[in-house]
Amino acid sequence: MPDYDYDLFVIGAGSGGTRASRVAAAHGARVAVAEEYRVGGTCVIRGCVPKKLLVYGSHFAEDLKDAKRFGWDVPDRCAFSWPTLRDNVMAEVDRINGAYTATLENNGVEIINARAVVTGPNSLRLGDGREVTAKTILVAVGAHPAIPECPGHEHGITSNEVFDLPDIPKRILIAGAGYIANEFAGIFHQFGAHVTLINRSKEILRGYDLAIRDRLLQISMMKGLEFRFDATFRGIEKHDDGCLTVSMSGHEPITVDLVLFATGRVPNTHGLGLESAGVAINDRGAICVDADNRSTCPSIFAVGDVTDRIQLTPIAIREGQAFADTFFGGKPTRIDYDCVPSAVFSHPPMAGVGLTETQARQKLGTVRVYTADFRPMKNVLAGRDERALYKMVCHGETDRIVGIHMIGPDVPEMMQVAAVAVKAGLTKADFDATVALHPTMAEELVLLR
Repeated sequence: MPDYDYDLFVIGAGSGGTRASRVAAAHGARVAVAEEYRVGGTCVIRGCVPKKLLVYGSHFAEDLKDAKRFGWDVPDRCAFSWPTLRDNVMAEVDRINGAYTATLENNGVEIINARAVVTGPNSLRLGDGREVTAKTILVAVGAHPAIPECPGHEHGITSNEVFDLPDIPKRILIAGAGYIANEFAGIFHQFGAHVTLINRSKEILRGYDLAIRDRLLQISMMKGLEFRFDATFRGIEKHDDGCLTVSMSGHEPITVDLVLFATGRVPNTHGLGLESAGVAINDRGAICVDADNRSTCPSIFAVGDVTDRIQLTPIAIREGQAFADTFFGGKPTRIDYDCVPSAVFSHPPMAGVGLTETQARQKLGTVRVYTADFRPMKNVLAGRDERALYKMVCHGETDRIVGIHMIGPDVPEMMQVAAVAVKAGLTKADFDATVALHPTMAEELVLLR
């Protein structure tokens, strides 16, 4: 048998790579993980964790206004310090980074703070020039923000740089209409910026239920966010005063203080040397893998966003766990990608699981749809006109719930339990038979008509 330096070498210490490394080491494998930036990956360092903290911070803008209706003596203008929030968020990121690092070290994983590239089916070269070998290689390098090809694109930023801004821009243009674009649109709007979103199509948040995303669009426009559809970048011109003028198809140019690209994410396979081992890459730049996360090279595997299956942190974690259990723990495991819940932390947030109404009609033919369209109790007393919308999609013949979709305060917190019900194959009758928990917004789920 060949003598390898490691049983498993992992490239990338994000959510998937960290989980795979820790679990494989716990199963007794000799494991090393190479990370050229910081342990924790996109989610912890520059993604969902710090972004969710910004969402929490931005909600105080509306909460302070609403507080007056609840008897609190709140000044008309409350001072907000972006540097305070930014620095506190980054301090929390540092804490989590330290916790991830300690977890790996405590499990005997060797952390190599350097870039690693594949040089063959069982070999790698590190950033310092050192060559190492491994019986198995796992690629878990994630993805990076896509940047449109247009003159002046270097003047824009991506979600990676948002957390380092010195201050909040007065005018911001966000390119894109997916979850990243809508989340940062809500954040910056609540912090006082005028936000314009441009999108090359007529739709926002494709893949989510039409009625839910239409409600978000209506509420966003009511709040003062501006949308420009059928707009494609033509160029960005930077002026002497630092302002940026963006030209686009179908619309007049617009001058702003910041341009944020939120136009999707691209797998980080460029320059990894995967071709040296015969690893197949698809036209999106993602590593092609089978149900066991194995690439076209038998000794090289991949998990997480670099495979471009479902770009969600919990998916990467489950894939990393399944990989380690299968190949180092003697417990063959495969991931079920059906009924994966997701959320958009917009203002207000939305969440969904299972088939949308359109998808259900195309797949099942006959469906029944139940809804609740209401003003949450807090909004009523606060004098806000925003309405929540809950939607349940059922198979027309069996009554089985095939999808639940919601928009309104705190719906991501409810969706996890709703997802269990959909995954379990419960019916509308099962929800109807459950006594409502009153007064809550969640009770509307068992009162849908």
